[in-house]
Amino acid sequence: MSARILLAEDDTSLRFVLSQALGKEGYDVRATGNVATLAKWVREGEGDLVLSDVYMGDACVFDELPSMRLARPNLPVIVMSAQSTVATALSATGAGAYDYVPKPFDLDDLIGAIRRALDSKPDAKTRAASAKAEKEERLPLIGRSAAMQEVYRVMARVAATDVTVLIEGESGAGKKRVARAIHEHSKRARGPFVSLSLAGFSAGEIEPVLFANDGKMAQAAGGTLLLEDLDELPAPGQTRLAGLLNTERATVEGARIIAASQRNLAQLVRQGGFRQDLFSLLNIVSIQLPPLRDRLEDVPELARAFLVRVRKESLGDKSLDASAIERLKSHAFPGNVRELENLLRRAAILSPAPVITARDIAIELGASAPPAQESSLGFEQAVAERVAAEFTSASPNAPEPGLYDRLLAELERPLIVQTLAATRGNQIRAAAILGLNRNTLRKKIQSLAIPTGRGD
Repeated sequence: MSARILLAEDDTSLRFVLSQALGKEGYDVRATGNVATLAKWVREGEGDLVLSDVYMGDACVFDELPSMRLARPNLPVIVMSAQSTVATALSATGAGAYDYVPKPFDLDDLIGAIRRALDSKPDAKTRAASAKAEKEERLPLIGRSAAMQEVYRVMARVAATDVTVLIEGESGAGKKRVARAIHEHSKRARGPFVSLSLAGFSAGEIEPVLFANDGKMAQAAGGTLLLEDLDELPAPGQTRLAGLLNTERATVEGARIIAASQRNLAQLVRQGGFRQDLFSLLNIVSIQLPPLRDRLEDVPELARAFLVRVRKESLGDKSLDASAIERLKSHAFPGNVRELENLLRRAAILSPAPVITARDIAIELGASAPPAQESSLGFEQAVAERVAAEFTSASPNAPEPGLYDRLLAELERPLIVQTLAATRGNQIRAAAILGLNRNTLRKKIQSLAIPTGRGD
C-alpha cells in the first residue's frame, strides 16, 4: 500500500501542483488549506507523513505541532515556509518537525526529503518549544539566501543535541553569532555561554586556562564553551589540547564544546598544519558559514537590521535609499558582516541627512579607492612579481628555505604598522579593522618586532 501524505497548503495553485507531483510519485495525497483540518486528520490517525506550510490564514502550524506530536509521536512532519529565517528553521525543529524546507524549493529535493522521512520512521523525542517568531528581532543571524538556509538547517539539527560542532568561516562572517544562537536554542540555554580564543596559546597555557578549578570549562559547566581561532593554535598547543580532551572526558561533559576556525581545518590537516586527532575530536558536525560576498542578496535585510540597532542605541535615526542598497550590494565586503555593520554605524553617525544615499556609502567605502576587482588584480600581480624574483635570483641556492614565512612577514608587517598608525596605536581598534583577535595582534606585534606607541 502506498504511503498517504497529508498536505496542508493554503495556496490553491501550489496545493494542486504538489498533489499532482506527489501522486505521480505513487503517494496517496489528502490535501487541505487550513491547520484545523490537518490537526483533525492527524488526531484521527490519518496519514503516514505530514507536509505543511507554516502560516495558513490566521493559523500557524507550529501551534498545533506539539499536540500532533503527542497524538502521533512517530508521524514525520515536514514544514515548508516562505518565511525562511533562522527563527523559522529552529522553531520547526523545536516544535518537533522532522525537516524544514524553505520556499521556493526544488521539487526533487522535496521528494527526496519525503522519502528520507518515510524511510527513517523517527522515534518521538521530547523537545522544548523554541522561541516563537516574535523573538526573531533579537536573533543574531539574518539572511534568507540559499547559503544561509543550509546553515539554519544544520543549526536546527544540532541545537537539540550535545554534539561538538565545528564552525568554519572567514573573519567577521558571524561564527560567534552562530555559536550563541545554537546555545540559546539548546537545552543548555539557561547555562552560561563562555568563549575563549586559542590564538597563540602555548602547550603549558592550555591546561590551567581550560581545566583548572576556575578554568573556562568550569565556568561553562551546564552551558556552552566556544573555542575560537582554533586554526591559530600552535602545534604544541594542539597536541596538548587533544590529549586533555581525551583524558578529561568527565570534565568536558560538563560543558558543550563548539569550536570555530577561520580556515578550513580539513585542508590544514592535509597540509600538515593541524593535528588529525584534534580535528576528529572537534569535527563531529561542521557548519560552513558563507562569506558575505557569496550571499549579497542578504545585504538589504542585514543593512536595515543594523540601522534598527543603531537607532535603538541612539546613534542616529537613518534609513537607506535604493541607490545606497545597490551600492552596498556591489561591494565585496572582505570584512564580511562585521564590515557591513561598522560601515553602517559610521554612515548613520556621520551622514547629515536622514536618508543614507549611495554617495554616503561611497564616502565610507573610500570613493577614491579603485574598484575591488582592479585592486585585487594589481595586488596579485605585485605578489606574483615578488615571488618570481625569489626564483630568478642570482644566488645558486635561490630561493632560500622559509619562503612562505618571509613573504608573509613582508606583507604582515607593513599592514599592521599602517593600521596601528591610522588608529594612533590603539590596538583594540586596529585588531577590529584587521579582523584579528586582540591577543593574536599582540603576538604578531611581538614576533614582528613592531614598535608601539600608546598601546591600547
